Amino acid sequence: MSPKATAAAKPVFDVERVRQDFPILHTTVHGKSLVYLDNAATTQKPQAVLDALRHYYEAENSNVHRGVHFLSETATQEFESSRAKVARFINAAVAEEIIFVRGATEAINLVANSFVRPRLKPGDEVLVSEMEHHSNIVPWQMACEATGAHIKVIPINDAGELRFDEFLRLLGPRTKFVAIGHVSNALGTVNPVKRIVDAAHGLGVPVLIDGAQAVPHAPVDVQAIGCDFYAFSGHKMYGPTGIGVLWGKRDHLQAMPPWQGGGDMIRSVTFAKTTYNDVPFKFEAGTPHIEGAIGLGAAVDYLSHIGMANIQAHEKDLLEYATKKLGGLKGIRILGTAKDKAAVLSFIVEGVHPHDVGSLLDRDGIAVRTGHHCAQPVMDHYGVPATSRASFGLYNTRAEVDALVAGLAKILEMFK
Repeated sequence: MSPKATAAAKPVFDVERVRQDFPILHTTVHGKSLVYLDNAATTQKPQAVLDALRHYYEAENSNVHRGVHFLSETATQEFESSRAKVARFINAAVAEEIIFVRGATEAINLVANSFVRPRLKPGDEVLVSEMEHHSNIVPWQMACEATGAHIKVIPINDAGELRFDEFLRLLGPRTKFVAIGHVSNALGTVNPVKRIVDAAHGLGVPVLIDGAQAVPHAPVDVQAIGCDFYAFSGHKMYGPTGIGVLWGKRDHLQAMPPWQGGGDMIRSVTFAKTTYNDVPFKFEAGTPHIEGAIGLGAAVDYLSHIGMANIQAHEKDLLEYATKKLGGLKGIRILGTAKDKAAVLSFIVEGVHPHDVGSLLDRDGIAVRTGHHCAQPVMDHYGVPATSRASFGLYNTRAEVDALVAGLAKILEMFK
C-alpha cells in the first residue's frame, strides 16, 4: 500500500479513542451502558481536566497574584497561563481581554450592569431574539426596567431561523445594544453573527454574542466576528463548573466601571477614595475560581489537540444521521430545522409528555434533557410546553444515536 493510501485510510477523528479519555462514559445506568446525550446542558470531563484539578489541590493550592511564596507564584502562573490559552482559543487580541467569571450568565449580567445600563435612557431599545436562553433575556429586561428603556424581539420563522429582515427593520436610531445567541440551545440554530454585527455596527450599535453553545462545537474567532463582547461557560466545553469567560474589546473594558468591589479589583483603598486595578483584574473581585480556571485551561488544551474543525465535522455527521433516523419514526416531530444547525435535536413524541419520554429513556441508560430548556419564548412560538432534547458532543457515536432511536421506537409502541 502506498504512503498516500495509508494516510488516507487513517481516521482523522477516532471517537472510540476519544471516549477512553472520559471515565464517566463507562458508567452503567439501570444495568445499561450510559448513553449521554445532554451535552447542551453540561459536558462530561476528560481525564486531563480531572487531573489538572487534582494536581492543583495536591501540589499548588494557594491564592493567586499577591503571594511571593512558591505555591502562590506557581498557582498564579498556572492561572494566568489559562487566561492566555483561552485568548488564543478564541483569537482574542490580547490575554487581558479575557475576564474570568462564573459562567456565561454572569458574563452577560456584567455587561448589562457595567456597560449597557449606564448608557440607557427612557425610550431606548435593546434587541434580542425570540430564540434566546433566559440568561440572555432577563438581564436586559432588568436593565430596561431600571432605566425606562425597552426590549425589542427579533422573531424567528417556523424552521427556527432568525428573521434577518425583521432584525434590519427593528434596528434603528433608538437601538442602543444587540444581544444575540451564537447557537440556540433549544433548537441548534446557528445565527449569522457576522452579518448581525456588521449591520449593528453600521449604526454604531455594540453587540454581545452568547457563545455558550458555540465554543465547544466549532472554531470561534472573536476578531473575525467583530462583536464587542462574547460570553461562554467552561462546563459546556468539557471544563469545570463555576468558571466562564467574558471576552470584550479592550477599549470597552477599560472604559467600564467595575461591577463588584473588593479583593484584587483594587489598586489602592482609602476611606476617601478607591483606585481600581487594570483590566482584567478590575472585574475579578475576590478570590477567583482558581482551580476552575486551571481546569478550563486543560479543557482548552484538550479541545485544541483534537482540533475544533474535526469536532465540528464529527458532530455534523451525528446530526445528519440522527435527523434522518428520528425523521423515519412515525410520531416524532422535530422542532428546529434551520439550514445551519449545531448538533441539537429537540423533538416531540406525539401523545407522550416530554418528562415521560425522558424517564423512559433513562431506564435504557439514555440521558436526554426534557423541559423548556430555559427558552420559554421558543416553546411559546411552537405552542408546546416543553420538548425532549438530544444534544451531541465530541464523544458521541452513531451507535448511541441508534440506541436513542430504539428507545423512542419502544416508547411509541408502548403508547400506541
